[in-house]
Amino acid sequence: MQGMGDGSCPFNFNTDPTSFKVGDSVSYRVTGSLEGFPFAGVLLEVHNDHVVLTSDVEDKASRMRATREGRPVVLEHDVC
Repeated sequence: MQGMGDGSCPFNFNTDPTSFKVGDSVSYRVTGSLEGFPFAGVLLEVHNDHVVLTSDVEDKASRMRATREGRPVVLEHDVC
């Protein structure tokens, strides 16, 4: 991946939950056995207390509920 190891990132993530909007790219985390791995997704829905995101915008069935915070958290059993 481009720029690995030099602190740069090829993605531009929204990390401000107060400004989240549908279509924003976010970095999210997953609990359980996937904890510690970074994931990238796109917000499909934004609610007061949670968001719905996808890791594949082409897959209409790929929807995960997550917390509404700088790096949303998806429960492992909700990963699709």
